[in-house]
Amino acid sequence: MSGNFRARRPASPPPGAGYPPSTAVPLTAVRFPHPRQDHLDADARREAASKGFAPGRLKSNISSGGLSITSGEVKLLIGLVLVAAAVRLYRISRPNSVVFDEVHFGKFASRYIKTQYFVDVHPPLAKLLITLAAFLFGYDGHFDFKDIGKVYENVPYVAMRMVPALLGVATVPLAYLTLRALDCRATTSLVAALFITFENGLVTQSRHILLDSPLIFFTSLSIFSWVGFCNEDKHKPFTDSWWTWLVLSGLSLGAVVSCKWVGLFTIATVGFSTIYQLWVLITDIRIPPKLFIRHFAARALCLIVIPVLFYMTMFQIHFLILGSSGEGDGFMSSEFQHTLGGRGMEDTFADVALGSEVTFRHVNTQGGYLHSHPSVYPGGSKQQQITLYPHRDHNNDWRIVNATHIDPPVISESPNGLRYITPGMRIKLRHISTEKMLHSHDIRPPVSEVEFQNEVSAYGAPGFQGDANDDWILEIDEVASRDRRDREAVKRLRTLRTKFRLRHALTGCYLFSHKVKLPEWGFEQQEVTCNKNAVRANSLWFVETAMHPDLPADAPKVNYRLPGFFAKFLELQQVMWTTNAGLTDRHLFDSRPDAWPRLRRGINFWVKDHRQIYLIGNPMVWWLSTLAVVAYVGVRGLLILREKRGFKDFNNSTVVKYDGVCGFLFMGWALHYGPFWIMGRQLFLHHYFPALYFAILLSCGIFDFVTSSLRPKIRLQIAAVLCILAIWNFSKFSPLAYGTPWTKQSCEAAKWGKHWDFSCNDFLDNLSQYNTGAAPPTPSKAIVQTTISDPFRGEIVVEDKAAAQRQQEQQAEEEENTSVYIPKAEPGRDVFAEAPVKDIRSQNVPQPPKAPQEDEEKLISSVIPQSPDMEQHDNNKVAEGEETVGEGKYIGNTAKNDKLQMNAEKEPEKVQIQTSSPVPPEEDVEGMDPVILPALNDEKAKENGPLGEADAAADKVAKELFPEEAE
Repeated sequence: MSGNFRARRPASPPPGAGYPPSTAVPLTAVRFPHPRQDHLDADARREAASKGFAPGRLKSNISSGGLSITSGEVKLLIGLVLVAAAVRLYRISRPNSVVFDEVHFGKFASRYIKTQYFVDVHPPLAKLLITLAAFLFGYDGHFDFKDIGKVYENVPYVAMRMVPALLGVATVPLAYLTLRALDCRATTSLVAALFITFENGLVTQSRHILLDSPLIFFTSLSIFSWVGFCNEDKHKPFTDSWWTWLVLSGLSLGAVVSCKWVGLFTIATVGFSTIYQLWVLITDIRIPPKLFIRHFAARALCLIVIPVLFYMTMFQIHFLILGSSGEGDGFMSSEFQHTLGGRGMEDTFADVALGSEVTFRHVNTQGGYLHSHPSVYPGGSKQQQITLYPHRDHNNDWRIVNATHIDPPVISESPNGLRYITPGMRIKLRHISTEKMLHSHDIRPPVSEVEFQNEVSAYGAPGFQGDANDDWILEIDEVASRDRRDREAVKRLRTLRTKFRLRHALTGCYLFSHKVKLPEWGFEQQEVTCNKNAVRANSLWFVETAMHPDLPADAPKVNYRLPGFFAKFLELQQVMWTTNAGLTDRHLFDSRPDAWPRLRRGINFWVKDHRQIYLIGNPMVWWLSTLAVVAYVGVRGLLILREKRGFKDFNNSTVVKYDGVCGFLFMGWALHYGPFWIMGRQLFLHHYFPALYFAILLSCGIFDFVTSSLRPKIRLQIAAVLCILAIWNFSKFSPLAYGTPWTKQSCEAAKWGKHWDFSCNDFLDNLSQYNTGAAPPTPSKAIVQTTISDPFRGEIVVEDKAAAQRQQEQQAEEEENTSVYIPKAEPGRDVFAEAPVKDIRSQNVPQPPKAPQEDEEKLISSVIPQSPDMEQHDNNKVAEGEETVGEGKYIGNTAKNDKLQMNAEKEPEKVQIQTSSPVPPEEDVEGMDPVILPALNDEKAKENGPLGEADAAADKVAKELFPEEAE
């Protein structure tokens, strides 16, 4: 036997376990009496070198969270933060007007400061942070944030924008640290940090008062904390640092879900990772059951209880601040509303009898009170409107009148002679302020024009007893009316306790309401109909207040039971869920999930002063991250196939390591992207940003794997090329992120995707025009508009072709002159509108200075729809020199002294039209009735009105309709 042999070193302990204590002297102590504390074998030195450690600076102790960074990396992180701050804070005060969803979130900050209750589909944390910045810098909450492009006045909008901007800056070092904690190289982590720094979409989104930047920050913080905990758990569990990382993970998860419900996907990512950890522990026979229970309880406490408590705490702060009544009252139940200041109600009588003055509320939709007002329906019966109105008003008061021919049963009679309302009783409801009855008939409603719905109106007059169409039969819903506090609620009508339906006596339909708003003629109040196929929940009503003069003051009274925090919290969650699911309308710039990884289109945020802010990603970063996702799926599938065919790829430690890293990041991407496919609500490109964060980290993880066998110098050179390309792409599209000057030519050259719909026509031809301020008008023709008013059609916006022609002539004159005209700022474009919305007011088109002229009025008459009642001639005469022609015909003035009679019940109104220019019009507005002013003489005709040919047209029409007068 050979005398030379080499003994192998003992096997390494499993992860998380150390060598058992031993009293024996180790062999190394004999061979190395004075061992160096930083001694490592060749494999360990190679591993340390891959992490950037230099020889002689190694430590045997593992850092907290398994994250070991050198002093050089600390300096690198400081540099990254400075670069990210420069990129995101550059010109953050520009534009100084409202941008995109600042319309909403700026308005919510105003509501917080004024303590007025509102409802939003997102949790409150991010909004509270923005509000805190506004409050600290003196904002009083009086700016309305009404329109995109509206200039800020007395608003610390820069401080409000700084909140998402600084959180966006903080995301950059978190991305670096996350990859370092995942055991990637410093070069790889640097590439990821620079990719996120120069990602145009993330930069644009973080520079405005929006919620996505806080969401992404807390997402990155949650993932970093969880990775740190996982490293600590592999090293030694239940230490102080182990608990620190775990608690920090729970707080971060609570914060991310408190910004947006998209944070639930981050919770799912950590949750699946936790389940995997627990599965490994429970299948390890070396782990006793008591130890497993400790692991399970610690994770349940920190990853479930702490996030829930954090989330509920944010809503408690939300409720404490919003203590006053506001625009969100109508979304909440009556009980909830009465917890708000200004919505409290005095105790009201519990008994309801014939002759009681009551107010009715709808149960299901929270639309408000049964309401009527003097306005009438424009179509159908043209009777008085019945709506649901969310606020208290005297127009909500009704009196219950007996409609039965036989007196109610004696059982419903009270000791003081009142007749209570019992099931099956036939009643009428008289509107107190207008003395009209609640009425229904076989006429379709003005909005829900379907066969099974009838119109509900208010009909009658003072002293009129009504007809059979005013009769309703009361049906008590016993299931909804059961109340332990009041057992009489199912036997007779009781205030607040009894839920009932009103069935129309003749048609059998039920008084009904649903979440359908009436148009402007109905003041956008909720529609009320009589539905033959009524859904039970939408046809239930209850009495909120009741008063009867014959009831004694000590009669039983009731009031709302005010809900506590948990009841309010659960109700608001339900309202948020319902409202969020109801956001199904299409938007001009919405997109679906299949378009996001391809960067198919962006979102137009703001257009003004020949500048534009358009949300678009960095194409190089975006498409590279998508390619990384596809590559991982392909390679992972190939590895699974090879394993089934007997290959031992997973015996390679490198493959196992990167499979774990990339698999975790891919899971994060899939859980933040996949659920959007099943959502039917309105979606936008920015919903992909959390998934994009994971995709960028995944692309860098794959880069680390691909370059693992290369020399550090080659790896660094490849990383430098990728970063330079990312920065070049960023600079290419930076004018769209910052709203800085750009030229049409550069804009067209940057349209790499045919579906990228940012408008190049909004930019000027060259940058020098921005510097001098001599910006010519955009080539697109602005429509000159004017407004006409009509008692039946309302205000109508039409194109004023005469004013437009004069504008073109004036512009042609300007081109011949040498003077330079600087126009006013163009209004911002409302990106929320599905189609361009014309303002009902006349729009003043900027004109060059010119000699002042007297403004002259242009009069037109109304087109009045005829009814059979209007066919009778009136004895009233028209004013001398005027004639009236039938519906759809010409109404105007002639030069003859006619004595014609009117065809209408009243003289048509004359409406003053404001045109865009004080110059008298030379032609009539297209689509409008021609307007002829008195032609007293040629000079007057030239001064006041249209051309004289219209007189001949008027005479011709008059002769056709009134031949006897023409003779």
